[in-house]
Amino acid sequence: MQTANKSRVADARDEIWLLEHPPIFTLGLAGKREHVLAPGDIPVIKIDRGGQVTYHGPGQLVVYLLIGLGELGYGVKELVKKIEQAVIELLGEYAIDSHRLPGMPGVYVRQHSADAKIAAIGLRVANKATYHGVSLNIAMDLEPFSRINPCGYPGLAVTDMRAFGVTDNMGTIGAKLAARLQSNLYPLSS
Repeated sequence: MQTANKSRVADARDEIWLLEHPPIFTLGLAGKREHVLAPGDIPVIKIDRGGQVTYHGPGQLVVYLLIGLGELGYGVKELVKKIEQAVIELLGEYAIDSHRLPGMPGVYVRQHSADAKIAAIGLRVANKATYHGVSLNIAMDLEPFSRINPCGYPGLAVTDMRAFGVTDNMGTIGAKLAARLQSNLYPLSS
């Protein structure tokens, strides 16, 4: 991502990368090591995205967005809202009612009478373009989230789509999310 960002030219095509990581904790630029409570054998890597600490692992769709901001006509805050909206719309396709929380980027659902995070966003802007992106919990082992204060919030509940009865595979959900992102980020081209 960094190489693609650094070599980006003005008329470069935007890219959306869909992938899945092995187990890893990532600590963003604002990340405080004290939010990593008990990493055990899972590596902790300091990275250059915004935000605090999160977990990536099998069963989680990670979407990296390599997007030129100049061509979009809106800034980072609007971009984050559009990314969140794409996730909210995708979850709606699966009858999962989701929402934003003020001051807490990402997408949340009500579960057991509390808000639980189902998607996290962490971006980096350099060379007038973004990289990093959004992670959506599909069907994963959520235990590693108990080893951190997710996104810097002690006790923040985390969930996945499987908890709401979703059985579609990563490829199907990834294709649907990529389409939602494209229509939300580039409304005039859809």
